This record gives sequence, C-alpha cells and structure tokens, in this order.
Amino acid sequence: MKKKVLLMGASGSGKTSMRSLIFSNNPASLTARLGATIDVEQNHVRFLGDLILNLWDCGGQDSFMDSYLSTQRSTIFQQVGVMIYVFDVESREMNKDLEYYRDCLDGLRQFSPDAAVFLLIHKMDLVREPRQTTFERKRKELQDASGDGSISVFGTSIYDESLYKAWSNIVHTLIPNAAILSRHLTTFAEACSATEVILFERTTFLVIATSSAKSGSNPAAPHSPGIDDMDRDKDMHQLPPTRYERTSELIKAFKHACSRVREEFQSLELEFYDFTAVLDEMTRNTYVMVVVHDPTIETAAIKINIRMARNKFEELQGDSLIS
Repeated sequence: MKKKVLLMGASGSGKTSMRSLIFSNNPASLTARLGATIDVEQNHVRFLGDLILNLWDCGGQDSFMDSYLSTQRSTIFQQVGVMIYVFDVESREMNKDLEYYRDCLDGLRQFSPDAAVFLLIHKMDLVREPRQTTFERKRKELQDASGDGSISVFGTSIYDESLYKAWSNIVHTLIPNAAILSRHLTTFAEACSATEVILFERTTFLVIATSSAKSGSNPAAPHSPGIDDMDRDKDMHQLPPTRYERTSELIKAFKHACSRVREEFQSLELEFYDFTAVLDEMTRNTYVMVVVHDPTIETAAIKINIRMARNKFEELQGDSLIS
C-alpha cells in the first residue's frame, strides 16, 4: 500500500534536513552538508513493512514553485495523502511564503480534497523571545491563511524532540485502524501490569500507537495508602508529556552511536529506583517499550510477555495495513 506525501516549503526552510534526520538516521550535526533540493526528489520509504511512503521532497526555489502551480499542477497535487508545508520561523519573506502556501492549498483542494495538511513552523531553536509566544502568533497567522480548511500546526527543530512529535502525528494519520493497535496495546499493558506501552516503527522510531492509561490506576501504590502517600505516588508516576518523542530522539541517537562502532542495536533494558523500562522487538517492523512501576515485576517476565504477544501483533499489524 502506497501513500503519497508532499513535503513543501520555501528553499532553505529545512525540509531535506528533517527528511534526512527522520528517514535516513542521520544526526542533526550532519544535516549542514546537505544541498538544496532541485525540482522534485521522490523517495519510496518502506514504513511499517507493507506501508510505503511515496515521499515527494519539492524544491522551494521560486521557479520550481511556479512550475508546481502551473505546468505540473495535476502531477504534484493528485492522489496526495498528506501535505507537509514547512515555514522558516525567521523567514524575512513571510508574505511571499504565505502566498505560495495558499496557492498550494488551492491545488491540493482541487486534486486531493481529502488530504491531511500539516504545517511545521521550523527552526524554533533560533527563536530568542519566549518560544510559545512566537509559536502561537505564527500559528494564528497560518490558521488565518488556511481559511476554513482543517490543518495541524507544530513547532519543530532538528535539535530536539519536537520534530519526532510532529512526524509521529503525521504518520499516524497514514496508518489505517491505528486505534485497533492502541486498544490491543492497552490490553497487553494490563496483562503485564505495565504503566504504559508504546509501539515504535523499527527504522524511524516514530510512535505508531500507545496504550491508554487506566484512569486513576497506579500499579506500584500500596493497597491502603494514606492521603500523603497517594499524593506522593501520583507525583512520582506523573509521566512527562514529551516522553514519546523524547524516547524516539534518544533511541535514534543511541542507534547511531551503535552503528559508529559497527554494532547492531537489538534491545534495551533500563532499571531505576522507581521504574523499569524494556525496549524490545515486537514484530519484524516494530519495537515496543514497556514501562513498569511495580518493583516486584522482573524484566525477564516482561520480555516473556513480549515474546508471547509477537504473533498476535504481527497479525494485527497486517490487518491494519490491509484495511
């Protein structure tokens, strides 16, 4: 199954760098070597096994943009699953960028009206004033330029986890029945007495699905805690909101470090005073991370549960792509 993904934006906005970081496993430090994209670079990226992303990286020079909107209009904008438009947060030609964006949005609505639209306000690491203030101002500007169309806006940088958050949300829209995977991950988490279970795509380590935490559940809490104990346990197990994308970023960096010493990454076990995390292969295309706060559960038991669940998740993954 193929899904066409358009990657568009002005020249120098950072499109090719983020593509290299996400799909080619290159660290941010090496992206400065990349040259400008000439016309359209097509790449077929195998994602989640049988799902192939037909990624169109469109050069952002004015002459190319004019061609996309005229002679190549139908070729560029037909059969698109997702359009990702990248804006440089410090662009000095924002009016021109917005004009090209509106024209691209018109082309998309003409030939692929059901395509999802993601707008990335990129290079947020360069912002000097409070980032959230800048992001909110830019987001409102983009929402106004988009009219009544449905869009998703993210602030991103290649130097932190924000890029993984945006791209995980993007690919999530391309996976049919991802909710079914999440439901079964929740069942698996309950069987393991896990606080949380996260499923990652093997190559990119983007998040595919996560378990749903049970309301008020606390696997490590004692049976009859006092009020102070309950408050302390609640704070102890408060999971940070950026944990998924941060994990993606760290594991990709660790995989790159392994490759530099000619070692292959296989699995990871982390044991701390308050929780245990096991990262292991779930299917031939995915990795799973199981986070447990119950100190009585051994890592060996977690790995056995993962091994026993593999066949079921291979089946579910195939069904989700066929549907």
